[in-house]
Amino acid sequence: SSQNFSEEFAEAARQLKKEAPRIQFGKIDVTHQPDLRKEFNIQAFPTVKLFVNGSREDPIDCKGVRQASAFITWVKRRTGPSTVLINSTAQAEALIKADDLAVIGFFRELHNDSVEVFCEMARDVPEMPFGMTASEDVCADYSIQKNTLVVFKKGKPVYNEVLEDGRQNKLGLTRLIKTFTLDLVTEYNIETSVKIFDVPVENHILLFTPTNSETFSAIYENYKSAAAEFRGQILFVLVDTNEGRNGRIFEYFRIRDIDVPAVRILNLTSDAKYKMPADEVTVENLREFCQSYLSGKAKVHLSSEEIPEDWDKMPVKVLVGKNFNSIVF
Repeated sequence: SSQNFSEEFAEAARQLKKEAPRIQFGKIDVTHQPDLRKEFNIQAFPTVKLFVNGSREDPIDCKGVRQASAFITWVKRRTGPSTVLINSTAQAEALIKADDLAVIGFFRELHNDSVEVFCEMARDVPEMPFGMTASEDVCADYSIQKNTLVVFKKGKPVYNEVLEDGRQNKLGLTRLIKTFTLDLVTEYNIETSVKIFDVPVENHILLFTPTNSETFSAIYENYKSAAAEFRGQILFVLVDTNEGRNGRIFEYFRIRDIDVPAVRILNLTSDAKYKMPADEVTVENLREFCQSYLSGKAKVHLSSEEIPEDWDKMPVKVLVGKNFNSIVF
């Protein structure tokens, strides 16, 4: 909530006043400042922008950061170095073990496009520590030969990507790394809903199923396997249909008890919904559904009643979603 955020924002201001007094904090109630709201195109609340070197042009947006600690890291990385330089394996181990998550870039030398991409990414992912090294010994200790980014979770490497000069999709990689703040499949509830929307992946797939059914564990394993394949492109969410508090999300997707298990994809930007054509939740069916969606071939799912048998009998025709286009257009 905004109240919660205000407290975290104030806490960050208090801490940074000691550590970085040149960074000034302010807040604006745009209901009383419509000109400022228009000038900076404020659409959602709360919105945080960082103004650099006294310029009103192109302030930097701070999105999806809610905790004071992450906010402090975000500001520091924007105004100073964004990664820790690692010179020894002991230093690397200390960074990896200090937190649940850590990212290290292993490089042959520290002046190339890949290093630039890595440092820019570090600025946008304040939720985890970033380190980089060009030490041959450290690279050898982790058996790394090429420029490589490695994500560590609870001390173990869980993902690596070779960074080729100038060929890296920075935005795609940033999204991917942010997904490690969530589980591979995130169960939807009041606590996780905020985190789900903070990760900047606009494609969400949702599995609606009772978690206490006999088939659940098999379906869930299939769903997790598909989630690993599409990490960073589609966010995998599980919705327990036995949980009464999830009623609003069933209504939104028009899911009924007889429909489950059901799989839907939602595009957050367009609000378009897609229904998996196959009924069985197998890895193959999930893969085909996700691929057809990402390639733009999947058809938008319009919730509709069946066409009534007597829709055409009277002078005023009865229209539902399924016959609307063909009759009207």
